[in-house]
Amino acid sequence: MQLVANTLALASTYVLLAIGYVVVYRASRVLNLAHGELMMLAGYFLFTLASATPGHPLLVIPATLVLSLLVGVSVYFVVMRPMAGQPIFSAVLVTVSIGILLRGLVTLAWTADIKYPLAVMGYRNTPRRFPGGAVLSDIDLISILAAVALVLGLGFFYTKSRLGIQMRATAENPRLAAQSGVNIHLVFAVAWGISTFAAGTAGMLYASNVRLDPEIGMIGLKAFPVALVGGLDSLAGVLPAGLAIALLENLAIKYVDPLLSEVVPFLVLLGMLVVRPWGLFGTKEEIERV
Repeated sequence: MQLVANTLALASTYVLLAIGYVVVYRASRVLNLAHGELMMLAGYFLFTLASATPGHPLLVIPATLVLSLLVGVSVYFVVMRPMAGQPIFSAVLVTVSIGILLRGLVTLAWTADIKYPLAVMGYRNTPRRFPGGAVLSDIDLISILAAVALVLGLGFFYTKSRLGIQMRATAENPRLAAQSGVNIHLVFAVAWGISTFAAGTAGMLYASNVRLDPEIGMIGLKAFPVALVGGLDSLAGVLPAGLAIALLENLAIKYVDPLLSEVVPFLVLLGMLVVRPWGLFGTKEEIERV
């Protein structure tokens, strides 16, 4: 049972991050390779706000999420919008540059020392025992619930809200959507905001549960195969892909070698590219775009 618990906890982090990749790609066809660094930045926002207002997690957590969302919107308007009309490859290279810049700025501002935001907030991450002997911490449980809630919430948003329907229309045909009166720049900005909100959620939870340092941005790179395996244009694919990769990673840790777990997501990705390049729930047409 502990294997199942560990799989759910790890999968929740991967799902939260993969959501960000998928949302931005669906809207703008851009692969945001700075996603891990944007996750990392949210962890430092949490640490800074918690240090400034100790003992007020109910204030610090929403403020961090709002800041994360605003960072995504700002990145779009300041950096990505001027790239309109340029080759997609150029936009992807810009996101790589953003990631490198963010990592450098974070190291300069906060140093590379490991930090623990949860201790600053004065909260104890209590382990909870479940039937079968499985143990999950409070943060693990919150992470699992957050991943499920965000997937369901976005599913409702895309199918029921006016803006969500406009985002789907833009994903299908941005030129036709613009001619129909859809503000595609608003759609793209909202997509980036949702993406960094999801990354910020993952960053806060990981920093609180494990540690905070500039290297946690690499988790975003490990989550990238989850988005590709599930299907870059499919929000529904992130759950099964995240669970499958997390399970295989935990099996590698338990039965093979913990060091192998670092490459498991990429081995799964290679296998998927051979068998079904467009992912579990993606469409064949999308692989040509990538």
